[in-house]
Amino acid sequence: MTRFARRRRPGRRPGGRDAGSMSLSLAIVFPAVLAMVVLVVQASLWWYARQVALTAAREGAEAGRSAGADPATGAARARAFLDRSAGVVSDPDVSLDGTTDTEIRVTVSVHAQSLLPGLSGQLITQHVTAPRERFTRPGEATP
Repeated sequence: MTRFARRRRPGRRPGGRDAGSMSLSLAIVFPAVLAMVVLVVQASLWWYARQVALTAAREGAEAGRSAGADPATGAARARAFLDRSAGVVSDPDVSLDGTTDTEIRVTVSVHAQSLLPGLSGQLITQHVTAPRERFTRPGEATP
């Protein structure tokens, strides 16, 4: 036998007392990692739903602020945008509360999708206020 050869003791397995500790560690850590992944995906869905609601409100404000346009045109444009995004958000609501002769205010409320079954998504509300275009004569005072 060479000088560097080791003898195995009878009854001792490779790995010794630590055999299986990696499996136990993974069993403890994996649920935490999975929960973090679900939270990141849920936050992404919330952010995307927020962007959809804001874009719908912007589309509505742009359509309703044109000279001679009816504010209802803006609400219809916002609803049309939300209809095209139907799989991303649920329960869309478009409101023109706060609209005056000089300003249009489009408010869009939606629910973000939820990864957890049985829980409804978070309510997200976005609004855009813009001045309404109108023709004026030179020297005419603006309100």
